[in-house]
Amino acid sequence: MEFPDKEAVHRLRLASGLHQVSRRSFLIAAGFGLATSADLLVTRRLQAERSDPRILVLEDEAARRRFPRSSWVLFPGYKTSWEEGLWILNSLRPALTRRGQLAMAGYSNRGLDLAHLAEVLQRHIEQNDLNRLYFYGHSFGGMVAVEMTARLQAKGYPVELILMDCTPYSRFDVIDRTMFEGVVFAYEAGYQVPTVLRGGYELGERIVNKHERSWRTVIEQSMAQLSPLAVSSRLIQSQSAYIYHFEGRGFAPDMGSTKIAWMGNPADKTVNYGTARRSWLVNFKDNFLTNELVTAGALPAHASPQWNPAIYQPLIQQVEDAHFPVPFFGGLRRPV
Repeated sequence: MEFPDKEAVHRLRLASGLHQVSRRSFLIAAGFGLATSADLLVTRRLQAERSDPRILVLEDEAARRRFPRSSWVLFPGYKTSWEEGLWILNSLRPALTRRGQLAMAGYSNRGLDLAHLAEVLQRHIEQNDLNRLYFYGHSFGGMVAVEMTARLQAKGYPVELILMDCTPYSRFDVIDRTMFEGVVFAYEAGYQVPTVLRGGYELGERIVNKHERSWRTVIEQSMAQLSPLAVSSRLIQSQSAYIYHFEGRGFAPDMGSTKIAWMGNPADKTVNYGTARRSWLVNFKDNFLTNELVTAGALPAHASPQWNPAIYQPLIQQVEDAHFPVPFFGGLRRPV
């Protein structure tokens, strides 16, 4: 007597069990598979798009009509994804659109390359015929804004204002430098920090600083860092190296007439409010408008306009009204 082999038995069992699967279950499973495949395709496409830096525009037709040649450009902070950057920009929309259109610099997942970013930004300026630029430097993005300003000035594209949000002047203003320095040393030695290790550290960091955010925020931010659309480890390591080696004083002679306004929070546990605030003022005294803007009451205390727009928007409007008023024409305020 011949006995069927194991593979044949396995197939017979699968066939006999098919009648137990309802049409509804089959359709649900098939739909889930198609959705997963579509999601993977979208993720691959988005990741491919993020291999090069881009200037992302947040459309606002009213701002475009009123300020056809003026624009804010947001430079996102450390580990900030394109999605979160646009969220920040949208949170500040009511204040920022009082002087210009809205755009954001999206960094490349292949690493921070400011020469390439400057070229992309220059193309954006030329294609949109912009003649008035305002930069918003979100945390470490303030450092990037300073270098971008110096690069653009050299090409004949002046920047009106850099509004810094809790921007450190150097690595010595970063309060917890232990992990930060380790990331830099690994990067410069040619090692990439695994995403899971990075995500685990960041989850622990948020739990330790639980007083700054809700549990829901802790979970949402941690999941976002592990998302396929999150900032790559390579970009984070290159950002860390940039902060570690940044020396702002070298850009001071190339700032031209650009004005700087610095705002921060004395309760900040990420950047030393006192040393960062003083260092920017001392080294860029010829460009400074104010360092007296305080985001008191914001949670988290460090660079969080997306969570605290009601605190941030009045401060931005204060700078705009005091130093960049819209001229009067025939009794009406109109853009230049």
